[in-house]
Amino acid sequence: MFLNTEKMIYRGLIRPGGLHSFQIEIKESNLLVLADKKLSKETEEALIWCRRDIEQYIYKHPDFKITFKPFPPEEKMPSIVRAMADAAQEVGVGPMAAVAGAIAEFVGKKLLEHCRQVIVENGGDIFIKTKKKRRVGIYAGNSPLSERIALEIEPQNTPLGICCSAGTFGHSQSLGEADAVVILSPSASLADATATAVGNIVKDDDSIGKGLEFLKKFPLVRGGIIIKDKKMGVWGQVKIVRGI
Repeated sequence: MFLNTEKMIYRGLIRPGGLHSFQIEIKESNLLVLADKKLSKETEEALIWCRRDIEQYIYKHPDFKITFKPFPPEEKMPSIVRAMADAAQEVGVGPMAAVAGAIAEFVGKKLLEHCRQVIVENGGDIFIKTKKKRRVGIYAGNSPLSERIALEIEPQNTPLGICCSAGTFGHSQSLGEADAVVILSPSASLADATATAVGNIVKDDDSIGKGLEFLKKFPLVRGGIIIKDKKMGVWGQVKIVRGI
């Protein structure tokens, strides 16, 4: 499958690899799910639950949606809201920077009550639990590296969040100019927030190293890739193979 923030580009390129493939869309959320069972109803229910908790919290705390700064975590937050707030505080961004990864993860974990393998993709952010080796291709806009490399994911390293941020294309909010920042973490919420934070750092290919140094601060981040134009920086537990 392909990882990026332009779903209309890569969803036509995804190969299910023996899994059932289906999409669920509610308001702004459009999930592509690959699972060893057809779980459309269960996915819809899980997505409704996630969105309800986030929307109800935002109704009571409007700043949660609009701030670009960390929002103080509270004990009484719904679990998905708390995951977003914790991730955002860890890396110094607003909590909505973690929303796509958080939804992918919370929906994915709910589906694992009914299946053994699942991949949930939400706007270029992925939660994966697999029993076999998988490849995740990387789309990086106009970079010559786009679609030429992929991540190889071993089953023993899942569940795993794989999240992408880009400053040169896509709908995600970024203050930088990276063609792709891809972050791997057991927490998809943290992977999503970190991808945004690193993306904000990368203004040109000379700042790739600065972005990689930032990643090393966070023990729960397993690795990352930064692509800008013809250059790529890699850190951590990342296996790169030829694109799919």
